[in-house]
Amino acid sequence: MTSPNKPLTLAVLGCGTLGTAILCGVLDALSTSTSIPSLAPTCFSALVTRKDSASRIQASITSLSLSTSVTIHTDSNVNGVANADMVLLGCKPYMVAHILSARGMSTALEGKLLISICAGVKTSDLQSLVPSTTRVVRVMPNTAAKLRESMTVISPSPQVTQSERDMVVWVFEQIGRTLVLDEKHMDTATALCGSGPAFFARESVMMAAQTMLGTAKMVLDGQHPAIIREQVSTPAGCTIAGLLTMEDGKVRSVIARTIQEATNVAGGLGRKK
Repeated sequence: MTSPNKPLTLAVLGCGTLGTAILCGVLDALSTSTSIPSLAPTCFSALVTRKDSASRIQASITSLSLSTSVTIHTDSNVNGVANADMVLLGCKPYMVAHILSARGMSTALEGKLLISICAGVKTSDLQSLVPSTTRVVRVMPNTAAKLRESMTVISPSPQVTQSERDMVVWVFEQIGRTLVLDEKHMDTATALCGSGPAFFARESVMMAAQTMLGTAKMVLDGQHPAIIREQVSTPAGCTIAGLLTMEDGKVRSVIARTIQEATNVAGGLGRKK
C-alpha cells in the first residue's frame, strides 16, 4: 500500500449501479465526515467499457462537491488499475475471469487491495486469478445502496490488515449498514441477507430488517417492485432460483389469501354478536 502521505486512489473496475452508488456515498462522506480512516481513498477512477456508461457516471456525480476527484476511463482497465492503490471489482460475476486475466492485469494488481462485490465469486476463485501479493476482500452489498440503505456483508481474507478492514467497513457504511462475517456465511447472506441458521439471531434479524427497509424505501421513492426485482435477477443467479422456489410453493397466492382473510375478519370486528 502506498504511503498515507500520498493521496490514495480507488479504481472502480466495472462501475455499474452498485459501483456508482458506492462511489457517490464515499464522495459525500469525504466532504462531510469528521471521522475518516487513514487509508480512505480521496482520488477515484471509474473504469468502464462503454461511452454511455461513462455519461451515466458523470451525470451521477456532477452535483457532488468532490466530483472533480473522479476520472472516468473507457477501455483502459489495466492502466486504471496500475495507477490505483486499491481496486473495487464491480463487474458481472461471469466477467470476472475475463477481466482479471487481461494482459497486464496481473502486474497491475501486484501488492494491492482487491475488493470484490461480485455475487457468488469466492475469495479462492479471485486469488487464483491474481498475484499472491494481492489482498482480497469479498463484499456483498445490495441494490438499496442507491438509497444508502444497503445491508452489506464483508469477508476479508487473512492477508488483509486491520487498517484495510477498517477502511473497507467505512466505505460500505456510507451506503448503509455493514456486518463482518466469515466467508462460509457469505452464500446465505447473498441469498437472503440474513435468516440463515448459521448466524446468531441478532445478526439475522438485523440483516433481514435492513434488507426490507432498503427495499421498502426504493418502492416508496417510486420504483416499481417489478423493476427492483429485475435489477437483481441475473440469469441463472441465486435470486432467480429463490423466486422460482417461492412460485413453486405458491407463496404469492398464500399472501393474497392471508390478506383476504384478514380483510374478512376485520370487516366483521364491529358487528354485534
